[in-house]
Amino acid sequence: MHVIRTFGHLLGGTLLVAGTSIGVGMLALPVATAEGGFFSSLLVYATCWLFMLGTGLLILEACIWMPKEANLVTMASKLLGRPGKIACWILYLFLFSCLMVAHVTGGGNIVVELSSGSLPYGISVLLYTLAFAPAVYLGTLWVDRLNLVLMVGIVFSFGLFIFSTIPEITPKLLFEGTPSKAWLALPVVFTAFGYQSLIPTLMSYLNRDVKKMRRVLIMGTSIPFFIYILWQVIVLGIVPINAEGGLLDAMKHGENAVAPLGRFLHNPGLLSIGQIFAFFALTTSFVGISIGFVDFLADGLKVRKKGFQKLGLCALVFILPIIIALVEPGIFLESLNYGGGIGVALLLGAMPVLMIWSGRYVQGYTLKHKQLPGGKILLSLMLVFIAFELVITVLK
Repeated sequence: MHVIRTFGHLLGGTLLVAGTSIGVGMLALPVATAEGGFFSSLLVYATCWLFMLGTGLLILEACIWMPKEANLVTMASKLLGRPGKIACWILYLFLFSCLMVAHVTGGGNIVVELSSGSLPYGISVLLYTLAFAPAVYLGTLWVDRLNLVLMVGIVFSFGLFIFSTIPEITPKLLFEGTPSKAWLALPVVFTAFGYQSLIPTLMSYLNRDVKKMRRVLIMGTSIPFFIYILWQVIVLGIVPINAEGGLLDAMKHGENAVAPLGRFLHNPGLLSIGQIFAFFALTTSFVGISIGFVDFLADGLKVRKKGFQKLGLCALVFILPIIIALVEPGIFLESLNYGGGIGVALLLGAMPVLMIWSGRYVQGYTLKHKQLPGGKILLSLMLVFIAFELVITVLK
């Protein structure tokens, strides 16, 4: 029984990391990377994957230094002082508000598509959110179980979608694009590999077992990387970049990748499979991000995660995104660009580097639990990469 429980938690943690990454960002990736073309986008994916795995390991190292149940706001406070705590609050609220808006908007749109337009957008947004909010209120174990079901749905629907759409691929389309423009997609690609807010939650869930956590992070981030590559082959191999109704048009209208696929597949059955896959992919990320947000607020506000207090936290997490999604239904891609370009880059990219620099080299925390090799040189290069990404976001 102990072995089963241990393996179950390891598998559950891995799938939570993968599920939190695979989601709203994935649906936008082929649209955001279209200008650069297929092969250049692979380099961007690989770079962001390795970078975000690295920052995840840095947050894991900070978790080891901290007491149990400490979240990002506590880490920032202890390692970067009051300015770090304030910055963490601002960035976290900004980023996760953007992500929640994108998820609620995307989820509402997918429900509309799955209902063939019989459900209005506003009702679809409410149904989507209310269907999964209870699992977040019930806690990590329930989210783990729900996520397992959703990941099974992803595997089956994505496998069926790939198998069914391979004959539709036109290989020459994969050679379209301008490689130098691939890096313009960095803000959205960053978002597609964002999972780090979940690490403190998983650290408690896995009883602070560092070896298990390392395996969870490595395996959990590898799954989305390979799924993104397959997704990129399908979409860019079927949908032309510059054609009317193609990927550039989708970018102008703030659409996810399923919309242009529907215009070029000319097969309602395949489109339905794609929509079902999009639903599962979006929802895995939605519940993972939501529970991480609840835990962050509980830690920052020093509120107990029980009864009406936890209900209040859930209301804070879900109500504002619903309102914004209802007022601005076309905000999907814009939310991801700003959330990834600024929020993910600073909160999940720069802040872990700065926290570890302070902990290792200023405050003298032990190097015994060092999770990422390379020392000051690697940390400096990571900050340079973040600066590069921020310049792209501002000038784009």
